[in-house]
Amino acid sequence: MRNLAALLLIMPVAWTRAQSTPPKAGDAYVCVSPRDARYLELTDATPYIPIGLNMISPPEAASEEEAFRGLEGWLDSLAANGGNYIRVWLSNPFWSVEHEKFGVYDEERARRIDRLLALCRVRGIRVKMTIEHFRSIGGGRQKWADNPLWNVAHGGPARSIADFFEGAASRAAFQRKLAWYGERFGSRPEVYGWELWNEVNAVTGGDYLAWTEAMLPVLHRIFPRNLCMQSLGSFDSPEVRDDYQRHSTMAGNDLAQVHRYLDLGAKLEVCKGPVDILAADAVRELLGYKPGRPVLLAESGAVEPSHSGPSRYYRRDQEGIILHDILFAPFFAGAAGTGQIWHWDAYVARNNLWYHFGRFREVVRGIDPPAEAFEPSMLPHERLRVYVLSGRHTVLVWCRDTHDTWESELERGEKPEHLRGRNVDLGSVLQDARPASVRIYDPWRNHWSKGKLRHRQVALPEFTRSIVIRVTR
Repeated sequence: MRNLAALLLIMPVAWTRAQSTPPKAGDAYVCVSPRDARYLELTDATPYIPIGLNMISPPEAASEEEAFRGLEGWLDSLAANGGNYIRVWLSNPFWSVEHEKFGVYDEERARRIDRLLALCRVRGIRVKMTIEHFRSIGGGRQKWADNPLWNVAHGGPARSIADFFEGAASRAAFQRKLAWYGERFGSRPEVYGWELWNEVNAVTGGDYLAWTEAMLPVLHRIFPRNLCMQSLGSFDSPEVRDDYQRHSTMAGNDLAQVHRYLDLGAKLEVCKGPVDILAADAVRELLGYKPGRPVLLAESGAVEPSHSGPSRYYRRDQEGIILHDILFAPFFAGAAGTGQIWHWDAYVARNNLWYHFGRFREVVRGIDPPAEAFEPSMLPHERLRVYVLSGRHTVLVWCRDTHDTWESELERGEKPEHLRGRNVDLGSVLQDARPASVRIYDPWRNHWSKGKLRHRQVALPEFTRSIVIRVTR
């Protein structure tokens, strides 16, 4: 995500709509499921659907203790609503261990990372550890993305970004830093995985994909029990398609990750339309590459044109329609988990939207995706976009009102319509299977009801925006 300076300071909120005390992370690791490589699980075969968001750093604060209090508030709110995943940037100033002198690692900062992992472990939250995010090594136009310590003028090994990625001295120095992380933090089960870079294709030169291909095996050797991965910038133009295809199928890249935002300055028109469509389309694009690994929408949200700041619509979105679509659409399009929104502070915390994670968790409660071997599809409907996951034992259906969008609610100020008397034909999905039960969940009211199947059609109760059908075979 770009333009960190534009992020707003949001203080923590209390636990909201708690469902239950979250489990501790335990000693099992997150891994690609050996039962179905499109999904994740834990090494003890427990299903693991990542439900969470980017939480790059604590709120800005006058002291370390105050910052951690803010962070704990966010973690409490996420965990209380079924969340089990966050992403942090170890290169953020709050966490960065290499901040004063090249090659010198600050033990005080390392203890902050220890404290973060301990806080997450007791809340059952796994952490993606993103190692670097800089885009220049001196003189860059984005101060937050400039890291002159790697420059020879400041004691580093590189004369340019191209030299950083391609020079032998820089590669050796980066491997030493990875080894230090490995010795200091080891392969910890509360670590979801290690990510080499945030949006590596946003750098200002060098063969970053060849560098990635060289570094992923190193990362695997140092962290043999954790996932290892890389990320690219927002999929908002045709020009990034080739990079994404190579990245998604790259040896050693355990996850096929995509970033995409609602962005009226994007080149791709899909990025300007309904949020569920832009999110689902990004997932389907990567699935089309046949990566043989889980696909995740790892960054999403809404931005001002061309990523010039958080979207102005966030202040109007008090009910969280953008977040709802980002959570639900990727999973129902075939992703391994929820979409992972970026603006944890300026949107989620500000508007107290944590309960949306709990609404998604309610839908997938008791679901084992590798055992189900879900196949995603769409069903035709005169008013709804009907997303379907057909599994061995369960059929999950998410119905989204096509007339309700960010434009209708947040731009034009229209209230969502109450839909009545709508039916969904599941004949092509159920075929000859005889369902044992049909249940319907309204995520906007947090309410389950018993459904009826007549002539392979499910009659929906009155609802607004979206509703979920869960059929047990």
